[in-house]
Amino acid sequence: MNSTAPLLETLQDMEPARDDFLGSVVEGLNAPQKHLHCKFLYDEEGSHLFDDICELPEYYPTRTEIGILESHAPDIASVIGPRAQIVEFGSGAGIKIRLLLSALTDPVAYMPVEISREHLLAASANLASDFPALRIAPVCADYTQPFTLPDLESETPANIAGFFPGSTIGNFTRDEAVKFLALTRRLLGRDATMIIGIDLVKDIDTLRAAYNDTKGVTAAFNLNFLKRINRELDADFDLAAFEHDARWNPELERIEMHLVSKTDQTVTIGENRFAFRKGETIHTESSHKYRIKGFRALAREAGYEPERVWTDERNYFSVHALRAV
Repeated sequence: MNSTAPLLETLQDMEPARDDFLGSVVEGLNAPQKHLHCKFLYDEEGSHLFDDICELPEYYPTRTEIGILESHAPDIASVIGPRAQIVEFGSGAGIKIRLLLSALTDPVAYMPVEISREHLLAASANLASDFPALRIAPVCADYTQPFTLPDLESETPANIAGFFPGSTIGNFTRDEAVKFLALTRRLLGRDATMIIGIDLVKDIDTLRAAYNDTKGVTAAFNLNFLKRINRELDADFDLAAFEHDARWNPELERIEMHLVSKTDQTVTIGENRFAFRKGETIHTESSHKYRIKGFRALAREAGYEPERVWTDERNYFSVHALRAV
């Protein structure tokens, strides 16, 4: 390989179409509990705001997971093996993958999969400059739906691994999580490794603070959803007429993010009109928290055998190695 020229492949673009976004929004706002699919939180501005959230002192998941990866990267790399092809689902800014790539022995390819095209291209270019001998093949797609990976004919990996950090799987219901993991199992193939970050159940005050930061960055992230709908779907949401609220659901062991209507109002999206009562909410995101035993059982349902798990000293967060069977 040429070590002076970054091996950045052409983008494989399967970004969801505008009609997919519109259809999802209209369906969600017509439901008895109004909701929006959290995958659409991540336009370019939303992705940048989430990067800012990850730097907040209240938001423990990112720094805790990074600490686990820093401490255990050699062990994780040994589970994956040499000459690996890594597929990262929801690659974001590409911070955590650097820790893994640096620990791996002769990785041959990295395929970041991300729904935000601009964020994906920028992160891929930055990573390519830092790892010039690594073939990088970005894929813009909704990774919760079936998609195909680029065919890198010149590379023959000895091992294939998925990487899904950040406890993003917590955004799914339990059934959706099983379905997603089964999808990755089929995509990666038998004997592949899946490295996945899982946030753990902990004290409620820590959880609430992580999603209600004092600087209001999480609130801006949530309200940006309405801003995007206004911009892309010809809507007239008044952002000042809604407020962010994050609450703990003890029955389902999850944090729920909502946008609360401050008054009785009507919103227009194209030819569609939606009435809101004062206090009515739009459920925009869930973040399920797991117990280690429960997550390992869920992984088995999806066709994986749990192999290893690493945690921080407070047992706030966990990183799991699963083997596709």
